[in-house]
Amino acid sequence: MSRRPIWMERPRLVERLAQGLILSLVVLLVVYPFAEIVSTSLAGQADVDAGGGLVLLPLHPTLRAYQVVFEGGAVTRAILISVGVTVVGTLASLATTVAMAYALSRPILGSRQILRMALLTLFFAPGIIPSYLVVKQLGLLNTYASLVLPVLLNAFNLVVVRQFFMAVPEELVDSARLDGAGDLAILLRIVLPLSKAAVAVIGLFYAVGYWNAFFNALLYLNDQSRWPLQLILRLYVIQGAPLPGVGSYVTGQAPPPPESIQMAVVVIALLPIVFAYPFLQRYFTKGVLSGAIKG
Repeated sequence: MSRRPIWMERPRLVERLAQGLILSLVVLLVVYPFAEIVSTSLAGQADVDAGGGLVLLPLHPTLRAYQVVFEGGAVTRAILISVGVTVVGTLASLATTVAMAYALSRPILGSRQILRMALLTLFFAPGIIPSYLVVKQLGLLNTYASLVLPVLLNAFNLVVVRQFFMAVPEELVDSARLDGAGDLAILLRIVLPLSKAAVAVIGLFYAVGYWNAFFNALLYLNDQSRWPLQLILRLYVIQGAPLPGVGSYVTGQAPPPPESIQMAVVVIALLPIVFAYPFLQRYFTKGVLSGAIKG
């Protein structure tokens, strides 16, 4: 009797124990820093002093750091700016990517040349000075448009969506055309519903990119009142600069330690992605599998 392939055999006890140990170590390496950040944001001055700066288990947890951060106003305004830029930028990038990917997936004149031009941006990224001069020439300096338009289209995402659109059966498109449907109706009623997993994954990529971006804001925004959350996070947590509007506290209460305020800002910046990812995870898995399995 022939032996079954190795991937079909039941792993031995030692192998399963080794897999469980490795998986546990990976989970610990991921969870431990996050737990330490959350715990430090809830710690008081005595806990921070006892822990040497970072706290794993605060003995006297308090939300004072979050209260001080939101009382300052700078973080609240930065959160609203980041949310607005992320929502508007993601919708605009998705609309641009889907429209261009659908056009390039159809037999139109010059589609290969346009695709090559888009792919060139993957290999030859524009430099900082040319990008700044273009944004300045267009009059976009110190505007929120400078955070969206320079990164509106990602060539990698364009190629991924185009491949999904090309996988849509041509018979469905031809049937829709015989029924009198135009390109817009075909895209909205046939192609997009069949490719919603890929569109959801690309939307997640765009949203994470807009939410975590800080360099364009550092380069193009001179007014601190227009800064998004990630730029404030970078300047305050990494560089140790004073956070505008933070530092006041109610009379009679001791101010929270700077470490707690810093970690509170980090937690606030992490929460939107942490909460959004579980809702898109099934689309992410389906999109990856759909791109990997054919036939």
